[in-house]
Amino acid sequence: MSKMAVLYKAGQAVLSTFDADEVLQRILTIAHDDFDLGKVAVLLLDKDAQQLVVRSQIGWDAGTVSLRLDIHHGLTGAAASAKKRIYAPDVSQDSRYVCSAQSTCSELAIPLIVREEVIGVLDFQSDRINHFDDETIELLTLFSTQASLALQNARLYSLERRRARQLQAINTIAQQSTAIMDLEDLLARACSVIQQAFQVAHVSLCLREEEELVMRAHYGTLTPSFPANGRFSANQHPWTEVIATSGTVIENDLMASSESFRLFTECKSRMCIPLISFGQTHGVLSLHSADQNAFRESDLQSLEAVADICASSIQNAHYVQRVKQLAYLDGLTGMFNRRFFELRIMEEIERAKRYGTGMAIIMADIDQFKQLNDDFGHLVGDEVLRQVSSLFQQQLRKVDVVCRYGGEEFAILLSQANEQQATGVAEKLRRLIADWMFPGVPRRVTISAGVSAFPIHGKTRNEMLQAADNGLYAAKQGGRNRVCVGSLTLATSASKI
Repeated sequence: MSKMAVLYKAGQAVLSTFDADEVLQRILTIAHDDFDLGKVAVLLLDKDAQQLVVRSQIGWDAGTVSLRLDIHHGLTGAAASAKKRIYAPDVSQDSRYVCSAQSTCSELAIPLIVREEVIGVLDFQSDRINHFDDETIELLTLFSTQASLALQNARLYSLERRRARQLQAINTIAQQSTAIMDLEDLLARACSVIQQAFQVAHVSLCLREEEELVMRAHYGTLTPSFPANGRFSANQHPWTEVIATSGTVIENDLMASSESFRLFTECKSRMCIPLISFGQTHGVLSLHSADQNAFRESDLQSLEAVADICASSIQNAHYVQRVKQLAYLDGLTGMFNRRFFELRIMEEIERAKRYGTGMAIIMADIDQFKQLNDDFGHLVGDEVLRQVSSLFQQQLRKVDVVCRYGGEEFAILLSQANEQQATGVAEKLRRLIADWMFPGVPRRVTISAGVSAFPIHGKTRNEMLQAADNGLYAAKQGGRNRVCVGSLTLATSASKI
């Protein structure tokens, strides 16, 4: 077969598919079989890094197949920079040569150019000095033109498919943001959709709580390396840059960073996008990759559109939550009521199971409250209830929940707390109430409390409440004005604090 016939056949082969991997394989196969070359490589240009990256190769030595070359280095870099073919008939005499195979004697690098723009380099190497004659160089140059068009077509086809997936993701999240009002479900679903549509290793969503960011959802294949409670200071990197500038931060090389800094053990690059609604930053959407230099400016428009939808959805979910709360408030104290407690205890238990974090319950009761009402009147009793509620609220974190469970009894949910922490909180509240001077009450007001912690005292709502209630009963039986750790067996619930 004549060389022109080989060129025609080669052109037909590489231009007959839009699959990038198949185009690359056909280029290598044609160069290897039809042009009798044992070492061929396709290097594509990474515009952001200004590097040539080996995309596919045949015949290179082990350890060089993941080579990244600066656009000004090597014969391939010279070809890309000059936008013309570079031939070294004897590589030992050319200072630009970068070794990729020990047996190479001559090398021909031809830039892949589409509309005056370099997209990569075709690199041909031979074990013979001055292997490439003028006719072969011309044929390979023509073949490189065909390969350029084939790669560009495949790139455009891949880009359109990628954009279609991204638009579908935006549409899916937009639809679900109006259908899913539960914030936890919405965030989990958004992470899943984004991870699949943008084909990244992992996606995470952190929401802002005052000076902290809390990991509320994540989805993907990487191994988490952040603290069990998922809390980070908003003043640490990378959050401080994202929040301070309200702009996206791309970090394409995290190799030298610690695991806790990367958040996920295998993460090598990351993109963090602020979630902004009505000028307020609600949190950060982050995409994580196991590859370096994984993120491009070209992805920003679609991802920022997704972030805007997420931010608006979070804002809407907060509004819905506030409206719901109005039905969950106690009319006398302004605190949450038992209905809200029943809702939140299930959420806290599920979160503790999912993330392996603790949670605890404190059941507290004002001692001899009926006698207080009888001696000083119901108006004074009501004021004592309001002040006890207020004191509890002031001493607890914003993530904790205080509810008036009924009458003079209060139920407190402590998020991400263990038994020791919960008993410490209960004891602090007990001392505070015992030392407080309540107007209109000339004697000391005290409380008794029972504590239960997940999972050691129970793994269900009923078990947790039973254990805490048993602790409260033990405190009452033990003389009041004390805290007891509960258990599911009433007879053993007398561990006094």
